[in-house]
Amino acid sequence: MTAGRSNGTANSSYAEFLLLPFPGLQESRYLLAIPFFSLFVFIVTANSILIYTMKAETSLHSPMYLLVALLFAVNICGTSAILPKMLLSFVFHASHISLTGCLVQMFFLYFSTGLDCNILLMMALDRYVAICHPLRYTNIMTTRLLNLLMLASFIYTIFVVGPVVILASRVRFCRSNIISHFACEHMALMRLSCSDISVNKKVGMALRCIYNIINFSFLLASYSKIIHTAVKISSGNVRHKAFNTCGTHLIVIFVSYSSRFSSSIVFRVAKSASEDVHNLLSAIYLLFPWAVNPIIYGVRTKEIRENLLKLFRRKFSPF
Repeated sequence: MTAGRSNGTANSSYAEFLLLPFPGLQESRYLLAIPFFSLFVFIVTANSILIYTMKAETSLHSPMYLLVALLFAVNICGTSAILPKMLLSFVFHASHISLTGCLVQMFFLYFSTGLDCNILLMMALDRYVAICHPLRYTNIMTTRLLNLLMLASFIYTIFVVGPVVILASRVRFCRSNIISHFACEHMALMRLSCSDISVNKKVGMALRCIYNIINFSFLLASYSKIIHTAVKISSGNVRHKAFNTCGTHLIVIFVSYSSRFSSSIVFRVAKSASEDVHNLLSAIYLLFPWAVNPIIYGVRTKEIRENLLKLFRRKFSPF
C-alpha cells in the first residue's frame, strides 16, 4: 500500500498505518474477538470492583492497599490503551492509526508496564517499613511520602520510556504501512523502518537493562531483609501474617516479571516463528499479569476478600 506517505520524495515515510493483529488468522478474526473482548471486560470489571471495594471500606485505606488500588488502576489503563484498538481491528479487519497515534499508544503501553514495576517497588518499600520498622510505620509511610514516591515513579518511568518513543519518531518507515501486530510495540513498528535503527536498539536495550537491574536489586535487597526479619518474629500469628502478605506480593512480582522475561526470551529464540506466535507471546506478557493481579489479591488477601464479600452481601441482600 502507498497511501499515507508524508510526501512523494525518495525520503518519504508512511504517516498512517494499519494494525493487523494475528495476520495468519484473519479469516477467524471475528472468533478471535470473542475471547479478547471477554478478557477486556474481565480485566476492567475485576480491577474496578476491587478498587471500589478498597475505596468504600475505610479499613482498606492504609498505604499498602492504596498502592494495590493504584496497581489495579494501572492494569485498567494499560488494557484500555491496547485492547479497544485491537478489537476494532478484529471487527473491521484493519484499524487505521496515524504515526502520532501509534507513538502515543507505544508510550502508554510501555508507561503502564513500567509503572506496574515501579508500584511493585513501592509495595516492597511499604512491606519493608511495616515488618522491619513496625513502630515507626505510621510516621514513615505518610500520605506525603506516598505522593512523593508516586511522583518519582511517574518521572522515572517517563525517563525510561520517553527516549525510546522519541527515537522511534525519528525513524523513516517505507517498507510497508501494515503493522502485523495488535499494538504499536517498538519492534513491531521498527520492522517497517528503512533507515538505520541501531541507535534505537542500543538505547532501548541499555535502558531496559539499567531499569531491570535497579528494580531487581531493590526488590532483592528489600525482600531479603523482610524475610530475615520475619523469621525472627517471636509471635507465630504476626510471623504468619507477614509471610502471607509478602507471599502475595512475591507471587504478583513473579507473575509480572516471569511473563515478560519468558516472552522476551522465546521472542528472541523464535525469530523465525510466525507473526501469529509473536502476537500471542506479546498478548501473554502484556495481558496475563493484568488479568491475574485482581485474582491473586482477591483470593489471597484476607482483608480484601472479606470486605469484597461483605460489599456483595450488602448490595444484593434482599433485606
